[in-house]
Amino acid sequence: MDWLAAVLLRLTQLGPWGPVLFVLIYIAAAVTLAPAFLLTVAAGALFGVWRGTLFVFVGAVLGASAAYAVSTRLTRLPFLAWLDRDPRVLIVRRAVAGEGAWVQFLLRLSPLVPFNLLNFALGVSHVPYRDFLIASIGMLPTIVLYTYYGKVVGDVAAIAAGIAPPRGTEYYVLLTVGLVTTIIASTMIARAARRAIDAQKRSTATS
Repeated sequence: MDWLAAVLLRLTQLGPWGPVLFVLIYIAAAVTLAPAFLLTVAAGALFGVWRGTLFVFVGAVLGASAAYAVSTRLTRLPFLAWLDRDPRVLIVRRAVAGEGAWVQFLLRLSPLVPFNLLNFALGVSHVPYRDFLIASIGMLPTIVLYTYYGKVVGDVAAIAAGIAPPRGTEYYVLLTVGLVTTIIASTMIARAARRAIDAQKRSTATS
């Protein structure tokens, strides 16, 4: 990770282009499934809490949107076309889409749900992009917390080397909230999936 630390440190010497390149790196990380956590924490060390939060949020939203665009097209490839024909996938897709932006917001709010994987999972589920975008607001609490930790460490090289930021009360509060929201979101999806299954059974019985 030394090369990444060197690249990130270089950003501070590029003036107004530094944040632009940071956002581009974040977008690339989101699309390639690279760990975005490191970049989020490093942003706090590089830019401070509030500027770091802004740059990370912009990069995360654009990166998530890019991953969404890629994943929605992946299911059109021949070797993945079966996803669109599998009734189980269709049921889950209807369940997530049926709950609108709310269930996606809860999943975004949880630090327990990986950012990169969720982007692709929602894209494959073909949820409406409008809901996908609105739910991105749920990323803010985690972003603020991790950029704050990066500011506390203050050393990008140490962060890249794997030095764990100190975890205070706010970390465990967010973790608890994340666990609760994950459970709620999972329950909502399960209930919506059950309704979709029942509706499909009724449709089959009447046809």
